[in-house]
Amino acid sequence: LICLACKMPCAPLTALCPAPQILLILTALVVAAAFTGLGIKWAEEWKSARISLQATGPFLHIGTVGGMTLLAWPLASFIYRTRNTGLRVFLLLVYWAAMIALYLAPLGITSPCIMEENQLPPKPALVGHRGAPMLAPENTLMSLHKAVECDVQVFETDVMVSADGVPFLMHDEELTRTTNVQAVFPDRAAQSTAFNWTDLQQLDAGSWFLERRPFPTVQSLSPGDRNETTQQRIPSLEQALEAAKQSNISIMFDLRPENHSDYQNFVNITLGVILQSGIPLQQVLWLPDGFREDVKQQAPGVQQVYGRKRLKNEKEPVLHVNLPYQDMSSEEIREYRQDNISVNLYVVNQPWLYSVLWCSGVSSVTTNACQVLKEMKHPIWLLPSSTYFMIWIVVDCVSFLIIIWAFILLK
Repeated sequence: LICLACKMPCAPLTALCPAPQILLILTALVVAAAFTGLGIKWAEEWKSARISLQATGPFLHIGTVGGMTLLAWPLASFIYRTRNTGLRVFLLLVYWAAMIALYLAPLGITSPCIMEENQLPPKPALVGHRGAPMLAPENTLMSLHKAVECDVQVFETDVMVSADGVPFLMHDEELTRTTNVQAVFPDRAAQSTAFNWTDLQQLDAGSWFLERRPFPTVQSLSPGDRNETTQQRIPSLEQALEAAKQSNISIMFDLRPENHSDYQNFVNITLGVILQSGIPLQQVLWLPDGFREDVKQQAPGVQQVYGRKRLKNEKEPVLHVNLPYQDMSSEEIREYRQDNISVNLYVVNQPWLYSVLWCSGVSSVTTNACQVLKEMKHPIWLLPSSTYFMIWIVVDCVSFLIIIWAFILLK
């Protein structure tokens, strides 16, 4: 494509295609269409671009400098062959402008993991997203126990209230995905809150995990774990609170569905179960925004967690926030940390992402992969600023010398 764009001799391409310009245009159109399709399909993923660059910026810089340095050979060859002086000057100006920009790029690269070892914040605590969903069916007691084995400090879950007033663990508004409701009650609608507790207890909440294999880790389950999985039932909030109390971990939950007409009653029922459970209230992290003031009055010891950033004129100090990891910059995380605000970000499964957030100083992360992040004793990479400065200067100098050598040699 470079040969075609510069109208350089490219006999092999011309022999294969009588109209290389058409090939170039078609290639450009296909690439544009592909990126458009990816942009639509991965709209949410693009939000991660900034933090991805923070993780890879220093290495991308080195790689890009290396690639542009290698480009000096074909460029020098073309410049010495062409007789078009204007084109020569234009290409040289564009090339050296790009190289100078690359040489100075580290001035604009900010990565939280460029720091001294003694400046590294404590390792972020782990919050089990619906337990340990890579090791057990989500929102079950087995998942909670697996999360405890992963050293999580908080069990994150979702609560709904049955038709007869029993709070239970369930994320979806319908029971279809994580139970066998269609087999047990084929003639009934699968809406979660429409079932009473007796009916809910008849449902198998584990076998779907083995059948659908939502994560590759399901294949490596032991025979004992597979057998335990098939015995899982929908747990009540009371059972989950007891298990959390026995394991000495906190529990954080959303109360769903928030648009339900009887939501205030759901809040009161849930608070009643919490207060009767005997769990220390500081181990309960309350996420729902609806009727939050009532919760503060009835259970002042419950920790209030907000799904938003703090406001400028906040009536009461915000002590805990729970946000998607894309919504907070490293600078904001550090600012919140200095103000003693606990920041939990979700959902973080990859070690590279966990490393960047660790360097940024985040308090905790919600994860599906607690068994992976548990084993991390250190961020994937950590570069003292002086070392990165030295690498930057050496790479730029070597690149400059190679480019000059290429132009002299080919002349």
